[in-house]
Amino acid sequence: MSAEEIASAASGSTSATLALPGPLDIPGSLELFRRSGDDLIDRWDGTTLVRTLRDGGHTVAYTATPGGTLARPAIAVTVERPEDLPLVVEQVHRTFVPAPPEYGDLLATDPVIAGLEARYPGVRPARQFDLFGALVRGISAQQVNLRWAVPTRRRLAEAFGERHEVAGHVVYTLPAELLAAVHPAELRALQFTTRKAEYIVHAAQAVAEGRVTVEQLGGLADDEVIARLTALRGIGRWTAEWILARTLGRPTVVAGDLGVRKAVGLAYFATPLPSEAEVRRATAHWGPSAGVAQQLLLHALGEGAPVK
Repeated sequence: MSAEEIASAASGSTSATLALPGPLDIPGSLELFRRSGDDLIDRWDGTTLVRTLRDGGHTVAYTATPGGTLARPAIAVTVERPEDLPLVVEQVHRTFVPAPPEYGDLLATDPVIAGLEARYPGVRPARQFDLFGALVRGISAQQVNLRWAVPTRRRLAEAFGERHEVAGHVVYTLPAELLAAVHPAELRALQFTTRKAEYIVHAAQAVAEGRVTVEQLGGLADDEVIARLTALRGIGRWTAEWILARTLGRPTVVAGDLGVRKAVGLAYFATPLPSEAEVRRATAHWGPSAGVAQQLLLHALGEGAPVK
């Protein structure tokens, strides 16, 4: 933290304002949490982000409200306990994946990405740090559109989640330890398919038992992360790649995802739905900037704007 943030935390305040590196469009970068609906877990209403983080066995709920400008973005965070503020500040500083040094080269050679950056400057990937939550997000979205997946996650949060309040807002977490002991039939009652219910319980057991953790995955190469995750029942390559991109913050193209295929097809092909192999070939030149380029394409697609 900066000297100002340390002083704020030390004084017993529950709030701090963070300066983040620009250019960064914080509201635009968070729209993915609102576009498909409110699942009660990552809550963004266009003004305030409400999330949680885990500190050992303790869950910390916090709010984050954007401010500042595109060039000099800022975000105000609030927690209930002053002692939790430094941990939240650290996580918020890591939330938005910055463009790498090579991004300028991509903008100079790829008119599609250059045009999107000009239209949506500073839209960047927002990381989703909760591994179990990310796995549930992937499982719930299999073979359905996001507007169907979100209500099932909301029902899951309300039935088995932990409820937290902060600054007048409510947010839920999905405790892997609890869901590891749930019978899949109880999740089936929430309108998950039998298979998805089984996959969620299996993922909860793997996380609760420490067989997969963010710390473990963070030390592995991309292929090893994919192998570790796809060994879990119901976790395919595209879900594992979303973990790489959005939880670990790596420059990964999720080439099998329907939304990515559609966005890349509109940008680089005459067809709106190229194959996974075609997407990988068309985006190979993105290199270290893949995360930012992918986010810009998906943002434009979600806004209903021309992708190129």
